[in-house]
Amino acid sequence: MSLWRGETPLILASQSSARKMLLASAGLEFKAITADIDERGIQGASKLSDPHDIALLLAREKAKAVSASHPGSYVIGADQTLALGERLFNKPAGRAQAMAQLLDLAGKSHALNSAVAVARDAKIVFEDVSVARMTMRPMTETELSAYLDAAGDAVTTSVGAYQLEGLGSHLFERIEGDHFTILGLPLLPLLAFLRRERLVAV
Repeated sequence: MSLWRGETPLILASQSSARKMLLASAGLEFKAITADIDERGIQGASKLSDPHDIALLLAREKAKAVSASHPGSYVIGADQTLALGERLFNKPAGRAQAMAQLLDLAGKSHALNSAVAVARDAKIVFEDVSVARMTMRPMTETELSAYLDAAGDAVTTSVGAYQLEGLGSHLFERIEGDHFTILGLPLLPLLAFLRRERLVAV
């Protein structure tokens, strides 16, 4: 049973399996539509360097892009950045880049900035950024190679070359932050907004 009470369908501007799973598990019926935007181009043109600001910018742009062609609907955009100090990471292009990222992250703490924005009629009506701190355990190249063998192509679908909900759990010794933030959608602030708008039943 869906808890969604909006007059128009809820839309997720993403095909992320983790984000879809989080919304579905929260009892929200929704449509997933990919936001056709040039993320790296938008990021470059913005001249932003703060990981928090970049995540929020891209979440907003995704929400607005899909909202523009779905009048009246509430559209959720989300984005996540991974920062090791001032260095930003992107999704690895292949196994070699995944190994390089993991070697850089091993034994250190990095920050995941997860942003969510909701647009209606191409205007942002809600936004939030949550942060999780992730500490990887020290690991050898041999151990990381075994992880990469087991994880396969999935390592190229996530920044930092890991998915905590899967084999990536083996890489960490400490995590500070909520589960939803780590999976790329600050769900609790989002649900609080939907309740304020009387869009959910509970």
